Amino acid sequence: MATGWAPEGAVQEQIDDTIADAVKQARSGIPSGESALECCECGEPIPEARRKALAGVKFCIDCQSERDSQRVFSSINRRGSKDSQLR
Repeated sequence: MATGWAPEGAVQEQIDDTIADAVKQARSGIPSGESALECCECGEPIPEARRKALAGVKFCIDCQSERDSQRVFSSINRRGSKDSQLR
């Protein structure tokens, strides 16, 4: 049941779009292609086992761990914000 001026199913569409965006963002972070022999960050050699286990790896474990800890994910549903409705 929709409320106000929203059409039937509008809330579910916003939820579906938010999930689709999150999946797209997550997939964009998955490395692919040929793995680097040396870390692009520090220049240390990347072990062969890591290169075989993860196609397209570009960073050593230490540098990748640092990059992963710096990621920020916003859980705000911008499609449902008042600002987006006013434009």
